[in-house]
Amino acid sequence: MGKSVAIIGTRGYPSYYGGFETLVRQLAPFLADQGWNVTVYGRDGSTNPTDPNLDTRVHSIVTRGIESKSLSTLSYGLTAAADAGWRGVDVALIMNVANGYWLPILKARGIPTVVNVDGIEWERAKWGAKAKAVFRGGAKLTAKFGDRLIYDSRELGHRWSTEFGRDGDFIPYGGSKTVGLKPVQELEGKPYALMVARFVPENTVLEFLDAAEQLSKKWDVVIVGSSGYGGELDERVKTLAANSSRVHWFGHISDDLKLFSLWEHAGAYFHGHSVGGTNPALVQAMWCGAPVVARDSKFNREVLDGGAIYVQPDATTIALEIDKLLTNTQLQQTLRVANRRRAANNYSWESVCAAYEQVLSQSVAKIAR
Repeated sequence: MGKSVAIIGTRGYPSYYGGFETLVRQLAPFLADQGWNVTVYGRDGSTNPTDPNLDTRVHSIVTRGIESKSLSTLSYGLTAAADAGWRGVDVALIMNVANGYWLPILKARGIPTVVNVDGIEWERAKWGAKAKAVFRGGAKLTAKFGDRLIYDSRELGHRWSTEFGRDGDFIPYGGSKTVGLKPVQELEGKPYALMVARFVPENTVLEFLDAAEQLSKKWDVVIVGSSGYGGELDERVKTLAANSSRVHWFGHISDDLKLFSLWEHAGAYFHGHSVGGTNPALVQAMWCGAPVVARDSKFNREVLDGGAIYVQPDATTIALEIDKLLTNTQLQQTLRVANRRRAANNYSWESVCAAYEQVLSQSVAKIAR
């Protein structure tokens, strides 16, 4: 019988919600290929049991939780950790430091834990003071009780070493190669600027929307994403799209090929994420050869290196640099080649999944000794 792993802290398998879910869609079948018994904990209604990409070797368990912006991660994490502790597994892979509160449950059952700490959640502007305190507390407990920690960027690892005195394993996100995808029909033959992001302040969404008003006078602008809970930013994008035939809002896209096509054919992709490590959407955009205009941050520079134009979070500057890039097809091609090459050399799913499997195996072997 193979080794067993429980994956806790995502919306389930296969889910298309965010970076953790993208990772699990790749990792769970990979681990099954290596002989692991894989269980992924999720949330009711977050997966499609008839999804053609579902690998039936992966066992899915839905536990109960509270569906709200502030309590969903904590509540689902608690019930998943309790269930995994009751069932018993060889190792648990935990996503998100908010679940650090539940690590003692697993430790009491003798289950080693590997924690992907995600980004610096307590610095995200979308959270209020109480939520930030919760994430900070979860990080402290993760540092205290987590057996192995995984950082998706070296800069993130430096932060954890400095602030919490914990070293860990650097494992970034991966991506899939795409070349020659058919353009989205309504955009075929049109140069366009693209943004793909959850609608939260730290992703520079508001500044981009201000820039989009200027850009849409001359260029098509494509926006992918939403807040997930409605709100002012969603209403702003809805209004922009209603008032201009050049602004296209696709909301959340679960069709990978459609999203990849948008990146592949974009004349400029704006990446405004400012908090976090290696962003999985950015990695996939690089695999698709998107020419990137990125908010200047240590995290984005670590991932992109020289393959981007860097800007400050200022609407006028963002609009100016995107306009310059859309006008310069030679620069677009230079950035496309650079990003595809860097992605292939540094961010393949094969190397990412193999690194996770090694850490999980080592965690099981350590307990066995």
